[in-house]
Amino acid sequence: MRSIACLVALVAIGTSPGSAQSLPGTKPLEFKGDLARHMLDGMDRFLDKMLAQSAEKREAKWKKEVSFGADFETSIQPYRDRLRKLIGAIDPRPAFDALDYVGGSATASLIADAGDCKIYAVRWPALRGMHAEGLYLEPARKAVGGAVVVPDADHTPEQIAGLDRKTKGDGPTGLKLAMQGWAVLVPTPIDRSSKFSGNADIQRSTVQPHREFVYRMAFEMGRHVIGYEVQKTLAAVDWFEKQKMPKIGVWGWGEGGSIALYSGALDPRITETHISGYVRPREHLPKEPIDRNVWALLNDFGDAELLAMAGAKTPGRFVEVEAAPEPKVQGPPIAAKGYTGPTPGDLGDLTAAETKREWDRMAVLVGGAPKEGFRESVGLPPFQTKAEGSMPKDLRTKFDPQQRQRRQVQEAIDFTQALLPEAARKRQDTFWSKLDTKSLEAFKNSQKPLRGRMWNQLVGKLPEPTMPLNPRTKRVYDTPKWKGYEVVLDVYEDVVAYGILLVPNDLKPDEKRPVVVCQHGLEGRPTDVVDPTQKTKFYNSFGAQLADQGYVVFAPQNPYIFKNDFRQVVRKANPLGLSIYSFIARQHERILQFLGTLDFVDTTKIAYYGLSYGGKVAMRIPALLEGYCLSICSGDFNEWIWKNITLDWGGSYMFSGEYEMYEFDLANTFSYAEMAALIAPRPFMVERGHDDGVGLDEHVAFEYAKVRRLYAKLNIADRTEIEFFSGGHEIHGKGTFEFLRRHSKGK
Repeated sequence: MRSIACLVALVAIGTSPGSAQSLPGTKPLEFKGDLARHMLDGMDRFLDKMLAQSAEKREAKWKKEVSFGADFETSIQPYRDRLRKLIGAIDPRPAFDALDYVGGSATASLIADAGDCKIYAVRWPALRGMHAEGLYLEPARKAVGGAVVVPDADHTPEQIAGLDRKTKGDGPTGLKLAMQGWAVLVPTPIDRSSKFSGNADIQRSTVQPHREFVYRMAFEMGRHVIGYEVQKTLAAVDWFEKQKMPKIGVWGWGEGGSIALYSGALDPRITETHISGYVRPREHLPKEPIDRNVWALLNDFGDAELLAMAGAKTPGRFVEVEAAPEPKVQGPPIAAKGYTGPTPGDLGDLTAAETKREWDRMAVLVGGAPKEGFRESVGLPPFQTKAEGSMPKDLRTKFDPQQRQRRQVQEAIDFTQALLPEAARKRQDTFWSKLDTKSLEAFKNSQKPLRGRMWNQLVGKLPEPTMPLNPRTKRVYDTPKWKGYEVVLDVYEDVVAYGILLVPNDLKPDEKRPVVVCQHGLEGRPTDVVDPTQKTKFYNSFGAQLADQGYVVFAPQNPYIFKNDFRQVVRKANPLGLSIYSFIARQHERILQFLGTLDFVDTTKIAYYGLSYGGKVAMRIPALLEGYCLSICSGDFNEWIWKNITLDWGGSYMFSGEYEMYEFDLANTFSYAEMAALIAPRPFMVERGHDDGVGLDEHVAFEYAKVRRLYAKLNIADRTEIEFFSGGHEIHGKGTFEFLRRHSKGK
């Protein structure tokens, strides 16, 4: 704290721009370099430490909550429920009594006769309107058990059945198992090509792999491409159970190993789980293809925990892990002209030592290694091991596996898109029905659990800051009306908050001014907001304009900068149940705390105003932090869920490179109207340019109507408004400035 007299003396000095003089009461800021880079790199290091500690934290939690004795299945049930939710395997599977023979009859669908088994083209229902489709290998004798063999994403069922001569080796796993008497179902996986990743009707194409294309929309809806394929596998298990098979097993290599492991962990009916070319310390996840990204996975599950759940030491169940090479995937291709949206991610560096390390961790977890179950590959992956007998011949002459792949991708898309209206109903049931609008006091009380749910489950809540505030400042602007200071605040070890503070020159002793926190957008910087020398593109230097009008202004540096570098930070955060907003929330807590130490700040009138990505923050952070007295969302407010997953509009994030936009299960919990309802009863405003390509007026107005209705029900309709203006993606600064004046200055 310091007296206002000291500040008046300071602003009268008239030092030149770039002076190293600090704001009184703070330490000098002596950092040399790019503060934005320093901030982002610190977050990256912070997450690396969290990832490194995650296995130890999981083990401590499991030892406390899980019994590996007779009541193992009971104690593990909450974990199974949690895992089912995280991979989106939550929808009921339809009952069915028979496989569908593709071709019209068993005779027509018979595609090969290997003597010891017959091979049929089949499909079976997995979810509403979604089928598994592949091959059924029926042994000539009574089946010894039912086997689901899940191919890697870039393998076909024909390769698993020995029908594809391009496969190295004489006979893959499915054929070998059938010749040993197993009844075998081989589903078609959604693959890593991109032929169907787009919408030809609106001439939008991407080079996102099919798996990523489905992952994006499913993730937003609380589903997952992993969950869809697990459901297909478990639907096969359902059928084998109806056939009264004496045992049921799942096999998989690469991506198939992933599905086999998740399936075995979820379903105790599976008595054998065989995984190859997949098991490793899952802290490696952020480097892998994004379709493997599972929100909050590492808080409860690594591969060791999943192996334990799959029955690695459970009587009557058997788990086998083969330390074999994983598929080699050199990430998606770089987007060519007219194509957009691939996410970096590679496979191919898995070592036997890594697989053994995770197996050994599982052994420690369950209190001793199983006598059998781990082996190292002596050659090719198991899908390419030698089978007994002669190779079958595919009788089909014009079969096109691409058409089957198209059906698999399209059914996943159709199922996910059909969840949109259901999600709106769920938000009504789980959010709006919980709000009490009888009085403002009752309303505020009803908000509290919803706010906690948003922070903990959607945004991801980091621990309380561990460092003193320790403000460091340096003067960087000196104008006739105000002076500007770079400000750095500590949050955690390695993590800082950074921004530029504008202080009016005409402050009177003991005067307290309202503050506007002015937020830049994607790849922006505070200087875009506060530059006094020009009207900057998009932002029109709106922070400088407001400072000219006498407001105290703070322009934070938010971490959505340096393109894939910040997106990689998001990749590291997601498996820990964290997001980019996890950091932004804690940074803005620090900013509010710092502003509260300034004698000239009216802490009851700290407003938030953000454009574009700053508008996304304007929806989320004031919803969480009640220290903001109002919020203005510019160039972003939307029917947000639709914008994220629709394939019918070219501005959808499905066609962009901004893969970090997707927030797990957002659709069923909070869209923008719900976030605004957590900002209420504080004033809230939307600024929307008719020509702004981030949305459509009709959708913006549709979502805002819900907000206006809520404020009207609370008898505070004068606290919210929307301004449409003729213009594009920019700060208009007309109605919003008047809104700020009315609600922060009270004039």
